[in-house]
Formats: sequence, C-alpha cells, structure tokens
Amino acid sequence: MLKLKKTIAISAIALMGATSLTSTAVHAEVTANAAATSNYLWRGQEQTGGDAAISGGIDYANESGFYAGTWASNASWADEMTYELDLYAGFGGAINESVSYDIGYIYYAYPDAASEADADFSEIYGSISIESFTFGAAILATTDASGDGTDFGDSLYLNADYAFPIGSNGTEMALHIGHYSGDFIGDSNILDYGVSISKDGFTFGLSDTDIDDIKVYVGYAVDFTL
Repeated sequence: MLKLKKTIAISAIALMGATSLTSTAVHAEVTANAAATSNYLWRGQEQTGGDAAISGGIDYANESGFYAGTWASNASWADEMTYELDLYAGFGGAINESVSYDIGYIYYAYPDAASEADADFSEIYGSISIESFTFGAAILATTDASGDGTDFGDSLYLNADYAFPIGSNGTEMALHIGHYSGDFIGDSNILDYGVSISKDGFTFGLSDTDIDDIKVYVGYAVDFTL
C-alpha cells in the first residue's frame, strides 16, 4: 500500500479540491489529521523496520483546487534517522461528475538522518480518478539536499487503485497495485500490491512486494477541521 498518510491526507485534500470546483460553499479550509499504524509502509516497503508509527499533518485547501500541507511520522530506515517530514502542494479538480484529477509536488525530508544530503528527495506526482478507479504516476524530481546525485526522472512509480463500498454500513474495500522502476534505490524494478478494508477511521490491510514477504497492518486515522 501507499503510505497511510498519502491515502488519507493527499487523496482527501485532492477530493476537496475537486468538490470545490462544483460548489461555492467552501472558500478555504484548514484541516488536520492524526494516525497510528502497526507498520508504516510506503509502496509496500517498511519505513520503521516493522515497528508501529504515529503520524500527523496539517493541510490547507481553497475553492480554486489549490492545496498545500505538511506531514510528519517516525521513521527509521536510515542511520540515526528518527522521523520523516513531508511538504507538498498541488492542484485538484473535477472534469465532470465522474472524472477528477490531482497534480502536485512533494518533498520528503529526513532532518536528523546521519547522511541527510543522501536521504532527502522529492517527486512530481499526478493522478486521474474515474469513478472508483484511480491511476497515478510519480517521477523523481530531486535528490540530495545539495542537488547532486540522481538526476530528474531517474525513477518512476505507477499505481492503480480501486475502492468500493461493502454493504451499506460505511465499510470500504480498496485494491492496489504499483510498480517502481529506476535507479534511485537498489532494486531497479519493484512490484507492490495490497488489499485493505476500512470503516470509521480503522483500516486493516495486507501488503506485499515481489522482493519481500507479505505484511499485515492495522491503522486508525482521524481528520478534523481547525
């Protein structure tokens, strides 16, 4: 699965941006989110060595479709690193009642990593949603705080997601498949896939990649208006 916060924060803000283009009731809104998960996964790969993670963020969106936000979580995949701080901004809108889009930029920062210049990176992302299907792409924009290292476009992540209700009690099932290609990390091609069930902020899911074992996780998330 994608990072828990990306599903909860960015997708939610993009949806608000899409809705705002068809309604003038919402002019601007600041929201916050908080979440806990038993295993922080990003594109099927563990970011905390299999340990639990606590995360939270703040987002701004207005009726033009523009949104921006920040999000933080504990993380420990690099030497002496304890947390991740993300900054992102984008634009989302509705093309019609069935089709919406989202484009943006996200910077992944690891301020206390022993080799900070080698850890930070950013991506340009975009997605289009057609009813219950979402198709997305993220391309490497920069890496290394100094601007040196891997070049623009040296990695590409493609994903497809499908979410649908189960019954009439608010339960939702989501299916995901993604493919990473490039030279930014050690393995040049990684396929990840997963399934999850969510209700009232709780999520139970299974995630796997073609280079690792299946992972089970449970999480809870809440959003609120500031």
